[in-house]
Amino acid sequence: MAHHHLIGEDSAIFSPSVARIAASTARDWSYVDAWLSSKFHPRPVPPFERNNDTLKALLALASTNEAADEERSLLAKSEAAALQELKESESKASNGTRPLREGLLDAVQHNLPADGHTALDAMAHMALQLGVAFPEPETLGRRMCELQSTIYDTEQMKARVEILHQHIDAEAARINDLLRELQSDDYQPPITLAKQNLDMQRKVKALSAKLPELQDRVAALAANTDSSHPTIADLARDEQEYLAVLARKKELDLQLASFQGLPSNPDMARSELEDLRGQLRSITSQRDAVFEGLVERESPVKRRR
Repeated sequence: MAHHHLIGEDSAIFSPSVARIAASTARDWSYVDAWLSSKFHPRPVPPFERNNDTLKALLALASTNEAADEERSLLAKSEAAALQELKESESKASNGTRPLREGLLDAVQHNLPADGHTALDAMAHMALQLGVAFPEPETLGRRMCELQSTIYDTEQMKARVEILHQHIDAEAARINDLLRELQSDDYQPPITLAKQNLDMQRKVKALSAKLPELQDRVAALAANTDSSHPTIADLARDEQEYLAVLARKKELDLQLASFQGLPSNPDMARSELEDLRGQLRSITSQRDAVFEGLVERESPVKRRR
């Protein structure tokens, strides 16, 4: 049994997988120690607890730091290369060789007429004021229209604010005058103020007493009110009633037309009506007399006589 136990311990100690893990851990710790020494140089590395969690955290920190150092190094190299190119271009320009872009710009500028110079300067100033990086005529025109619209809206708002400010100043002045009048020693309240106050209190009490009754009446009216929408039959019935009322109105208008010439005073109208009736009776009597005369003249008995 003891022999087998020794064999198991030897196999556990000299296992290839355990040896590889131990070697990898040792390499990681060596890498971490070297990285910490480079960061803390010339001071010594502070003591810390050495375990697997600490090793993992330090390895992650070291890899992140190295990646950042590489990015910083690449950025520094690119900046150095750009600076070198800029120095070379400046040296070439000082030797008399000009870039093509500057030559084209100078040629265009020298060959532009006076109107072209003015227009180009105006566009440049406009683009600078409007903050347009790549100005185009359409873009500048659109921005100018927007600017004009904004200016107009601002002016309208300013005018409204000024009017409001004037009203506020007028009201403030009126309130200040009233306050000075009330605070002055010469101010005397109206004689009837106490009576008006008592009357107002009586009215308030009376209305407060009637308020529950009024609320009940309003609730009863609201409950009895038919809030349903009218139907087509209701509309047809209302239309028939309206047409009947309209026909009755026409009949009454015809009856009133005969009295149109009468005065508005009842006594005068009655007197004029009596005069007209007298004239009617006189005309009727004349008609009857004429008719009787015609009958007597045309009668056969009278002709025999």
